[in-house]
Amino acid sequence: MDDAIRKADALIEALPYIRNFRACRTVIKLGGSAMEDPAALTATLQDVVFMETVGLRPVLVHGGGKPIDRAMAEAGLTPVKRQGRRVTDDATLGVVVRVLREAVNADIVRQIRQLGGRAVGLHTDTLQALYGEKLLLCDKKGEPLDLGRVGQVTRVDAALIESFADAGVVPVIPSLAYDDAGGWLNVNADTAAAAVAGSLKAAKLVFLTDTAGILGDRNDARSTIPSLNLAAVDQLIVDGVIDSGMLPKVEACLEGLRAGVGKVHVIDGRLRHSLLLEIYTDRGVGTEIVL
Repeated sequence: MDDAIRKADALIEALPYIRNFRACRTVIKLGGSAMEDPAALTATLQDVVFMETVGLRPVLVHGGGKPIDRAMAEAGLTPVKRQGRRVTDDATLGVVVRVLREAVNADIVRQIRQLGGRAVGLHTDTLQALYGEKLLLCDKKGEPLDLGRVGQVTRVDAALIESFADAGVVPVIPSLAYDDAGGWLNVNADTAAAAVAGSLKAAKLVFLTDTAGILGDRNDARSTIPSLNLAAVDQLIVDGVIDSGMLPKVEACLEGLRAGVGKVHVIDGRLRHSLLLEIYTDRGVGTEIVL
């Protein structure tokens, strides 16, 4: 009976959050162990199905770095990265598109359906959510840096995404964009998620990572900073607390906020049901960032 009462207490604690976020859109960027560990992925997708069932409108955006690396190795291709982005020639692009659409996306959609939810992959001619143009960067000398078929999102078909989300179907979007010529572009998944969230004016944008959030001390997993605003984030960047791998993710967080997202959350995808703990409990489990 005591265990049953604790479960009831948890539901009561969640009640105001369920009411507040009913019909609100939340964009979730899947990454890290939340995708690689089968148990973690299942727990995350259970959270997504729960969220949709109680009236929230989740939208998933994903990449697939490690599966792409494995597929490239099988094809005899060597991954090359510059400025944190995968150089994508035609051969690499073929692998990226195949893995993201036919393996990763299809598996996520299938699992959501097996868990009792409804989902659709948005990555076909008639169901394409992301459009973009080639990303132009410069090297340290200011010279143009050619990354091949790497792109940035210039337009999101928000109406398409909303039509499925509002019907109780979870949109699952790979980090691929069409260019004006109808060709594929490989897009960074963090920036793709930020573009989707900004276009939808989502209530929340959640990044699932392999850390407990943004840490005050990168060597201390217990130093998670619960809440930050833009000024505090800028100071952490100046102080070097936010750098290297976390910096591009935080920059994507800020892009989302500036585009109209209500709150951004950075949470640990390795923690079972971290999505529910962050959104539906009083304490949360990661770092929230607000304007």
